[in-house]
Amino acid sequence: MGARRHIGVAERRARLALRHRLAGPARAAGPEEVADSLVALHGTDPATVYLAVGARLAEPGKTVAGLERALYEDRTLVRMHGMRHTVFVFPAALTAVVHASTGLAVAAKARAGLLDQLAEGSGGRLTGEWLAEVEAATLAALARRGEATVDELVADEPRLRERFTYGAGRGYESEQTVSSRLMRVLGVEGRVVRGRPLGTWTSTRFRWAVAPPHPELAPAKAQSDLMRRWLAACGPATEEDLKWWTGWKVTDVRRALASAGAVAVSLDGGVTGYVADGDAGPVAGPAEPWAALLPGLDPTAMGWRDRDWFLAPDLRPALFDRSGNVGPTVWWNGQVVGGWAQRPDGEVAWRALDAAGLGREVREAVAAEAARLSAWVGGVRVTPRFRTPLERELAG
Repeated sequence: MGARRHIGVAERRARLALRHRLAGPARAAGPEEVADSLVALHGTDPATVYLAVGARLAEPGKTVAGLERALYEDRTLVRMHGMRHTVFVFPAALTAVVHASTGLAVAAKARAGLLDQLAEGSGGRLTGEWLAEVEAATLAALARRGEATVDELVADEPRLRERFTYGAGRGYESEQTVSSRLMRVLGVEGRVVRGRPLGTWTSTRFRWAVAPPHPELAPAKAQSDLMRRWLAACGPATEEDLKWWTGWKVTDVRRALASAGAVAVSLDGGVTGYVADGDAGPVAGPAEPWAALLPGLDPTAMGWRDRDWFLAPDLRPALFDRSGNVGPTVWWNGQVVGGWAQRPDGEVAWRALDAAGLGREVREAVAAEAARLSAWVGGVRVTPRFRTPLERELAG
């Protein structure tokens, strides 16, 4: 066996620029291309999906209309729960893979947890049989309506408004409705998906819809397929990166790496990374330098557990919240150099955090990206769901 090929920071950043559609010539024509290139668009904050796509389109003015078409008319993209019990937007063709590879295990725990919570929090009044009747009626109502808000579903199935005590006797004890917990479990199980929002594209309130049908896959094969797709987009990555991104056990990660035919390479610091089969060859970067303004929770910034190769550790306190969620970031040639925010008057303000300072060329390129972002966002005001120190300061 020959020596492993070494992939250094410069090449990792080159791969990121091209495969994540960030360099100018690599930008995409439509949201489906962006989602396919990134595998998953982080959807915990609805605005992130639009801002992440807009940053990668050749014509960002088409972002909102293109995403609404893809999500709610053509259904080529689907908003659903995925890795780490988190909401993402996936290519529709990938929903079966995500559900089988990550959703089934999470769903089983979520279902068991809901049954325990109902039994404990209602004094045994809300049983498993009772819940089965309620969810069957709820799904039937949703199928009749096509899309519905929780309030509309409660009108059809009043038992959804039943209340129980969540976390009785614990520090997080609260009164909750059956609807709030049941819809989440049905989402994790892949039986319902989020439909159109109530309001603009920044709204966090959604209608629900019955999930589109998809084939049932064997979990091991689905994990292998997802691994292959993700490495093609984000490789090289370490076992720890993969374990963090997928939420799988390390044994599942290793089995999927072997099944997918992943190739081991060496990374800086003597660390072992993996790339997709046939992808170990050198990758040249884009011909021209590039700048990008990416939103909080962007899939590139959140793609790896180890981010030192594109984000200096001393920048993290300003750019992350206490739970590890990244805020809006400014990029130059594959490296995070600062952060940005939108002010109340709509201006996109940014600040460099690079101690060495940025030259005129860089500042002009970043300013052009800020203007590009302002132009397509227009009069919409965007406040990240998870706010970070620098974002708060710049937005103030």
